[in-house]
Amino acid sequence: MQASDNYEGKVVLVTGGTKGIGIGIAQGFLSAGATVVVCGRKEVEQLPQAQFNGEVNQARFIQADVKNIDSITAMFASIEKDYGKLDVLVNNAGGSPFALADKASPRFHEAILQLNLIAPLNVAQQANLIMQANGGGTIVFIASISAMRASPGTAAYGAAKAGVLSLVKSLAVEWAPKVRVVAVSPGLVKTEQSHLHYGDDDGIAAVSATIPAQRMAEPADIANACMFLASEQASYSSGCNLLLNGGGEMPAFLSAGDDK
Repeated sequence: MQASDNYEGKVVLVTGGTKGIGIGIAQGFLSAGATVVVCGRKEVEQLPQAQFNGEVNQARFIQADVKNIDSITAMFASIEKDYGKLDVLVNNAGGSPFALADKASPRFHEAILQLNLIAPLNVAQQANLIMQANGGGTIVFIASISAMRASPGTAAYGAAKAGVLSLVKSLAVEWAPKVRVVAVSPGLVKTEQSHLHYGDDDGIAAVSATIPAQRMAEPADIANACMFLASEQASYSSGCNLLLNGGGEMPAFLSAGDDK
């Protein structure tokens, strides 16, 4: 068994871990034996679970709003009381609906920045307090390809994720050596909500064809990256960003000539 495959005895928190990329990340750590805590604003009927050593390993749910400092303080107090430590935080909660920048309201932009930049910073700060006092740990921020290229329709989101990448570099310096801080930047990921962005199966297939890997990422791909970066195999990794985009996006000029 590889080091990155064995998280037995480790406590992992995945924010937004009940859907989308988050549930895939939670399932990955569960399959490696970790005690996984997920949080969200609303309870869900089915919690993330996975097989480990022939038994079902299920996540624990804590109802929390990552945008509310009192809510996240209570969540971390509960984690410290019940487990006495936190080994890994995957700072995953976030997202944005499509909205052109000149049409969205100032309140909308503020809310997107709050969810995708300020909230992850507040969550990381709380996690760091526990980790510094209890043997250290790793904080993984889920960033986005939107931080590194134009993000039309989600401009505030892209700006927030660019801020996350800057945060990762600074926090890695401030919180070393006991706490490592890293980022994973997914490209296009296929989740249960992909149809909201890409349409039906034909639309998803058409978008997938523009990616060198000829497919979108699966949540499990993001989980594997998080598990590696949080493992001893990546113990010298801090302040870094792992880009997962299947080889990138085909440059538009390559097909422009064929359209004439």
